[in-house]
Amino acid sequence: MSSSRHPVGVHAENITKVFDRHPVLQDVSLKVEPGTTTCIIGPSGSGKSTFLRCINRLEEPTAGRIVIGGEDITSDDADIDAIRSRVGMVFQSFNLFPHMTVLRNITLALMRVRKMPRDQAVAVAEAQLEEVGLLALKDRRPSQLSGGQQQRVAIARALAMQPDVMLFDEATSALDPELVKGILEIMKRLAASGMTMMVVTHELRFAREAANQVVFLDRGHIVESGPPDKVFNTPSSDRLREFLSQML
Repeated sequence: MSSSRHPVGVHAENITKVFDRHPVLQDVSLKVEPGTTTCIIGPSGSGKSTFLRCINRLEEPTAGRIVIGGEDITSDDADIDAIRSRVGMVFQSFNLFPHMTVLRNITLALMRVRKMPRDQAVAVAEAQLEEVGLLALKDRRPSQLSGGQQQRVAIARALAMQPDVMLFDEATSALDPELVKGILEIMKRLAASGMTMMVVTHELRFAREAANQVVFLDRGHIVESGPPDKVFNTPSSDRLREFLSQML
């Protein structure tokens, strides 16, 4: 698994997000060191996905700022397209173009955003498909693939852009249990390669094994954060203890 050329950090400062006067995130600050994996856990509706979507400006924070690799991506003159090409994102629903082949799904952004010649884009796409074990299926449409295969294509598409940071938003929650393991293995290899990653997940074993930092978000606040051992073995808040007892 290829990691980004120079791992960069992510620094979210006092992020607040309000939808229709309803605060979904309240003053969330988080530092992700370069080349590390941060797993964000918490109950449904706690603001985890919204926070991740703020990191690549799919959602506009109501207040606060986000700095990636020293660049304030929330400033008024930030180039959104450039930001999104640096921050790869893998969603719960695979978000592949159904009318395009697997290969075309990956080469499209390489040619349009990265301005790569077609031959080069195809070579990059094929190399990433080989990494996730799907090169043989490059001419198929998404509907001809299993859910696990579609998610592998989505990961290959994000990695082909050579992002500085990878965001995973519940990347395994739409998959059958036997397909989850394969996706988590790819994510573990990425983490081990030194890619900076932020992962929203219900897979607590993955968080325990792959994360450098685990963050517990509840009702739009970070209740607790720290190394996996501390968060899972000696939680200091009643709310986290209660959450873990329900999940484990």
